Amino acid sequence: MAVSWMNALVAAGSAALGASVVVVAAALLLRVLGRRWSHAERLSASARYPFRTFVVVLAATGWVAGVREDDLWWDAASLACRVSAIAAGAWLLAAVLVFLEDLALVRTNLDERDNKIARRRVTQVLLIKRLTIATVVVIAVGAVLLSFPGVRTLGASVLASAGLISVVAALAAQSTLANVFAGIQLAFNNAIKIDDAVIVEGEWGWIEEITLSYVVVRLWDERRMVLPSTYFTTTPFQNWTRNTSELMGAVEMDVDWRVDTLRLRAQLSPIMAEADKAGLWDGRVAHFQLIDAVGGFLRIRVLVTAADAPTLYDLRCFVREGLVTYLREHDEAALPRQRIRLDEASGG
Repeated sequence: MAVSWMNALVAAGSAALGASVVVVAAALLLRVLGRRWSHAERLSASARYPFRTFVVVLAATGWVAGVREDDLWWDAASLACRVSAIAAGAWLLAAVLVFLEDLALVRTNLDERDNKIARRRVTQVLLIKRLTIATVVVIAVGAVLLSFPGVRTLGASVLASAGLISVVAALAAQSTLANVFAGIQLAFNNAIKIDDAVIVEGEWGWIEEITLSYVVVRLWDERRMVLPSTYFTTTPFQNWTRNTSELMGAVEMDVDWRVDTLRLRAQLSPIMAEADKAGLWDGRVAHFQLIDAVGGFLRIRVLVTAADAPTLYDLRCFVREGLVTYLREHDEAALPRQRIRLDEASGG
């Protein structure tokens, strides 16, 4: 028996009204909850559109189920509503899970001097978010495929040969899976974290992004080096800030043998005092050393410490400039010189 258009319009109006009531009620609930929970507004911003889409799709699904006829078009509409409901539900679930994971970063500040714990937390949360989204998408795609009768039939035959297919898939995706598992391992083994100072492939930079398959290193000259996740589990590399952001660096210079090392050592103190005022030196180490005397030159080294890698680089440049300025203006005899001695050949 055919359903009259009047009944269909009444059912559509009822579904729209019910969806509107649910959306308004949820908005009022979050507003009331926001008076006691400061993150309610962020939850509303994250889940507003997924929630509204999900409610509307559910209302449409209920309307189609209530007025459908034994007709091909109604069957197609019902299937479309089912697929849309799965997609909207996955979108809403992913939005809520990502919001909950972001709560772990609310009090995380990467601008702190000693930000080791903050960098580790950011690294782990970012990878967990990507893994969460990937998992939700895979489950949603599987649920959508199972909505088609033909796919369910095909699934039985696929499961019957699951052993062979799993072996083939494992061989085909060996490198990809290796990078995925390496990315998960990096998130929790504390080998690298976001904003770590590292040396890879002879280049110095900072860890900018860690994904499930690759790691992005921001080099000192603003280039980006993209490396597979397995690189950091199979290849030796230097991590300058694994345990703490504090670092020690060296400033080395070649000077003439006539240098007054006592005066030069004494000059280090006012240079470091200026560096301290500039916020470059952390006050821990400032050592003056004479480390070599070969090839007609004396090599001096100044060891200094700073709170993090960028500050250390600036501090080394500052100290080097101060020493060069002092030698040029107050100890010109210490400037490097090349000496050549010419002897006249004795007559026979």
